[in-house]
Amino acid sequence: MSTGTISQHHLDSLERYLSLLEHGRGLSPNTIRNYRSDITGFLLWLEVRQANLADLSRGDYREYLAELQADCVAEASVRRRASTIRSFTRYLTRTNELERDPLVLAATPRTTSRLPGVLSEQQVDALLAAPDTSTPAGLRDRAILEILYGAGLRVSELSSMRTIDYDADHNAFIVRGKGDKERVALLGRSAYHWLGRYLRDGRPPLRSERSADWLWLNRFGGPLSTRAVQISVRRYAERAGLPADVHPHLLRHSFATHMLDGGADVRVVQELLGHSSVSTTQIYTHVSDAARRDTVEQALDGIAALLRERRSRDEDDQE
Repeated sequence: MSTGTISQHHLDSLERYLSLLEHGRGLSPNTIRNYRSDITGFLLWLEVRQANLADLSRGDYREYLAELQADCVAEASVRRRASTIRSFTRYLTRTNELERDPLVLAATPRTTSRLPGVLSEQQVDALLAAPDTSTPAGLRDRAILEILYGAGLRVSELSSMRTIDYDADHNAFIVRGKGDKERVALLGRSAYHWLGRYLRDGRPPLRSERSADWLWLNRFGGPLSTRAVQISVRRYAERAGLPADVHPHLLRHSFATHMLDGGADVRVVQELLGHSSVSTTQIYTHVSDAARRDTVEQALDGIAALLRERRSRDEDDQE
């Protein structure tokens, strides 16, 4: 696609919008980076055509998306960019930078509903067994893999964990997800076992004055980065003879699919994954949840109770 130079007026509008997303809604740096890239690409496209946001039409918008598709941009990326651009024009309308929202009735490109790739349970077992647990780093990595899969965490959620986030009484983590929203991540027996091994035998040898209360430590005693976790997952996947495209988010997909295959209710899995909408979770299954409805309220009430108890203890500690 063509390139050009974005006007200062458009750049200023973009920076105000991104600042609102970052500081007002607490979106992650990666999400902000995606928003910046998506909107910048569209603004460049407009500048090349000597067009202005104030004169934008739905036809212009459709033409831009058609060019993306012609350039073989992935279907999911086209949909994301379309959504980002529409959010930007809504913001400009609310702040009176545009008299009207030119995309208020614009349609989002349709997509085929596809199930994310998942590992089989046998492949997960092979991956979990790959680290050498005779070393502190190996114990750490085994615990990380167990929790990424066993709790369905995003890698950013895992890498930001601190020791105080673990509730040993309930064998659960308080996780801060997208938008800094809190949820409870419950651990199974295997994850509980390996986390305990890491806390007892793995983390102490890795500790240094840089460690503070970070849960996952690198070989220098500092916090383990998201990138380091991603590299480790790929390395262990290769060691286990798995496909080269294994990544941490694939473990999250596998967790959701295996939970639903095992009979878990879709709304419980939604809560555990931290999805804001059940429709996001439903991509993992075509099975109706009606037959399992009698266990849903009890599970959700239990999760909510853990959150309330944790917040109550935090408030008592601050008094």
